Amino acid sequence: MPESRSHPSPLYQHGEAVADPGAVAVRNAATVMVVADRPELEVLLVQRTSRAAFGPRAWVFPGGRVDIGDGERIEHVVSGLSDAEASAMLEIGGGGLAWWLAGIRETLEEAGLLLGVGHADPPAVERVRSAVHDDTGALVGALADNDLVVDLGALHEVGRFVTPVGPPRRFDTRFFVAMAPDDQVARHDEQEVVEHRWIRPSEAIERWRTHELELMAVTHRMLACLARYPSAESLLEAAARRGPAQRVRVNDPDGAYEVVMPGEPGYDTADVEIEHGAVRL
Repeated sequence: MPESRSHPSPLYQHGEAVADPGAVAVRNAATVMVVADRPELEVLLVQRTSRAAFGPRAWVFPGGRVDIGDGERIEHVVSGLSDAEASAMLEIGGGGLAWWLAGIRETLEEAGLLLGVGHADPPAVERVRSAVHDDTGALVGALADNDLVVDLGALHEVGRFVTPVGPPRRFDTRFFVAMAPDDQVARHDEQEVVEHRWIRPSEAIERWRTHELELMAVTHRMLACLARYPSAESLLEAAARRGPAQRVRVNDPDGAYEVVMPGEPGYDTADVEIEHGAVRL
């Protein structure tokens, strides 16, 4: 991971200064695409506040930073996945469970949904959410206090994107997909996010094209991947198979901005350089 430099020096292209890629530290992050059949496949989007330093007013998937220690001392409140298994999936030496815990914490905090707990008692879920709002490091203790165990197998890692050079904040983000709990209702937190909606991925893209929704590029690309599945069930089945990571590309004739996958028409001639990540869907 690049480290921030105290005195970054500019780089030059064609005689002009450009941003130094080492000047902005890249932070680890996790985001979760929560889906449900309503009755067609829909995904939960939340809108960032206009005060957000990164992506203000944009509609995104719930997510946030992976904090150091997220995956430590959690064995008593999680099941379904070991740290060795999680780390192998992410191709890192250890501590992989931190990404799963961060995704669960951020989805609970921003959207009010506690993933992986089955038919949990609603007051218990609310107590855990309240504790996390007061202290983002309180998730594990709150789960234990309310006798809740999270099945990490409910979240499937399906993609990774790194923010390109330019924005004041950069993230190395792992994307997860999970089925929405049957007995919980999404509620945005009115702090970090100001609205939420369930929407078909193809409809979200169309609303972006008509300037009704503001989407970041990576959100658009993941929505395009989700739109290829007829149901949340078929999407989760594909996610569980963990296919090979592959780079999506973008065709942009006349501003169409069409996401294409390997094997689809136009993939070989699409723009490669626009991409900074890969997906397993």
